[in-house]
Parts: sequence; C-alpha cells; structure tokens
Amino acid sequence: MTSAETAPFQFFSLQVDRTRRLGPSLVRVTFTGEDLKSFASGGRDQSLSLFLPHPGQPEPVLPPLDNPDMYAILGAWRAMPDDERAVMRSYTVRDQRTEPQSPQNEVDIDFALHEDGGPACRWAQHAAPGDRVVVLGPAVAENTGVRFQLPDDADSVLIWADETALPAASAVLESLPAETRAHVFLEVPYSGDRLELTTQADATVTWLVREEGAPSAVDAVRAAELPGRAPYVWIAGESGAVKALRRHFVRERELDRRRVTFVGYWRKGLSEDALREVPDETQEEA
Repeated sequence: MTSAETAPFQFFSLQVDRTRRLGPSLVRVTFTGEDLKSFASGGRDQSLSLFLPHPGQPEPVLPPLDNPDMYAILGAWRAMPDDERAVMRSYTVRDQRTEPQSPQNEVDIDFALHEDGGPACRWAQHAAPGDRVVVLGPAVAENTGVRFQLPDDADSVLIWADETALPAASAVLESLPAETRAHVFLEVPYSGDRLELTTQADATVTWLVREEGAPSAVDAVRAAELPGRAPYVWIAGESGAVKALRRHFVRERELDRRRVTFVGYWRKGLSEDALREVPDETQEEA
C-alpha cells in the first residue's frame, strides 16, 4: 500500500459553492474545499466516486477518513446499514481550477437530470451553497480513472456520448490536439441540451436530439465515415448503446478492439447499485 501522500486516489471533503443550469437535462455543481489543494485531475474523462447524504442528513455518513488505507475505509462503509451510509455514485470531473495560493480551488461536476432519476439526480436538483459531500478522487494526474488514452499514432477520433457522458465528451474535446480530426456524436433528450463546445481539433459535431426524432446511435454512426487513417474511438453512455456501437466498430468496421475505448455509464432499468451486481456486458468479446 502506498502512503497517503502518494496514493493515486484519496478522500476529499468538499462543499457546494454554486450551481448553474446548463439545459433541461444538465446542471453544473461547483465544489470548493481546502482538500482540493491535493486534488489532481488527469482531465479528459477523469472519473471519481461521489458520496452524498441521504435526505435529512447534514453530510454524507462515512467511517473516519484518516485511515491511509482507502480500501479499509470502503470496506467499513460497505458494512454500514444501507439507509445510513452515504450514497455513492460515479461521476466525471468536468473541470478543475487550481490556484496554489487561493482557498477557492474549484471542481465542476455536471449532473444529468431525469424525471425518474436516482438519489444523485435528486440531490443535484436541490443542491445549495454549503451542502457537503465527499469524493474519492485523484491525487495524481496519471491514474486509472482516465479511460480516454489517445494512441500516439492516432490522426483522428470518433466520439459517441449520451447526456450522461456529455461532460466527459466535452472535456475530451477540449484536450484534443489542434491537428486531430474528430467526428463527434452527442445524444441528448431535448433541443435545449445543446452546449457550446470548445476544442482546437478539427471537429465535426452532430447533435442527436431525441425529441427531434434523431436516429439511433448505431444508425447515425453507421452512416459516418471514420476520419483519418489511424482512428481512435471513444464511446460512453447507456450500456446497451455502448455494446451495440462497440460491436459495430469491431465486427462491421473491423477496427482493432484496442483502439476502441468503451464505458457503460448506466443501463436502462437498473440503478448504479444494481448495475454493479450484474456482469458488464460491454466487456464481452465483440
């Protein structure tokens, strides 16, 4: 076990500074906290574990966080009663702003909102300045929570993401080198969910808006050409769509599976807790 100073992931106690509605289906929550001086996002699709309180709790209930062994803390958390222990959900770091001399270091997390959303969705809808959370996040920038790994020889990128992966896709676009060609498909529920995206890459962005009758993910992507001679593919969102897209790229396009990064963020009909209890079908050989 590495020391607490060098461990790639640590617990950080944070509080809400402000919120901002980005569209019908997305709200941005900005967090601050003294602990952020040690937070080191790797950018792109950097993931973290967010621990939230149950309704009526002033803060998330966790074991003492001063144990340098994060696995021991997680084991003790899992042993607590379900209706008492903090709710844990996985999210992406949308942005981090770090000023070494400032107490106002900040981290943004964007939450996808749904009418039948779970506890994190409900929490985000009512988040207010001062609300407290805990995250298990990166303390070093090079960490396994960053899945987007552009190969050295890649001259183009194809991205597909639904609204749950839109924050990650947006951050990935911001990271792309200027000479990279990118074809990006972003699936969202409503017209108002379109965002202004920033990138130096030569990017073509196609918004697939469900209320406008957009084609399915596979149909939209099947009609597109893979740009460049050495493409890299990143797909993330609902597990069923991710699985179908991966099969399309590996079987129909005959793309080397090592050049296809795929992440199932959620699955229709299952909570994140339930999803952890079933095999991840996105990991099947295509």
